[in-house]
Amino acid sequence: MVQERIEAANKKVMETILNGQPTLLDIGVAEEVIPGMTKKTILHAGPPIKWEKMSGPLKGAVIGALIYEGLAVDEKEATELAASGEISYNPCHHHNAVGPMAGVVSASMPVWILQNKKYGNHSYCTLNEGLGKVLRYGAYSDEVIKRLKWMENLLAPLLKQALKLHGPIDLKTMITQALQMGDEGHNRNRAGTSLLIRELAPYIIQTKFSEKEKIEVLKFIDSNDHFFLNLTMPAAKCTLDA
Repeated sequence: MVQERIEAANKKVMETILNGQPTLLDIGVAEEVIPGMTKKTILHAGPPIKWEKMSGPLKGAVIGALIYEGLAVDEKEATELAASGEISYNPCHHHNAVGPMAGVVSASMPVWILQNKKYGNHSYCTLNEGLGKVLRYGAYSDEVIKRLKWMENLLAPLLKQALKLHGPIDLKTMITQALQMGDEGHNRNRAGTSLLIRELAPYIIQTKFSEKEKIEVLKFIDSNDHFFLNLTMPAAKCTLDA
């Protein structure tokens, strides 16, 4: 009897996964699209955790997010605010979101908006910053904050416009192709990123942004093999949450 119930449950799970249709719809602002998000909410990877028990990289990412949001002017002020009790820390998974490494999401950050077309549920994820000194590894230098602002003010608006011109993107098919080309959807995303560029480039060119800005965006994506990671993660999220 128990074995039959286990087999039935496993069958249902497999059907949900196989029937799922993760689809990229749009880019939005975290506070405007993620359920329960506020100006003083910070989402993070992993289970619930208090500031004092966070790892060094997670604390660094929180500090960077507070500076990025304009809630603090420097490390000292951000650390004091982070420990004050004014900031609400919540796991990304409690808000239909995911985040790589430290996984920090704050109110003003642009996020991918995905929908499981089969079941109707949504998932969200920030755009990938690249490698090296980045927020998700706990870095919060001026260079990191400047890049995040560039992503907010140029990268996201341009890609949002390109997506509107293109229409929804079937990520399940794209991820399947990427796997056949050598990606595993986590540490290797070169194929997925290449497929995404191929899909969006004609529409990036058609946006109303300047030629210089279009080149800047295409070069940024091309130089970051991990760019597609922040789509495979929410694709898995909205598939498994159905």
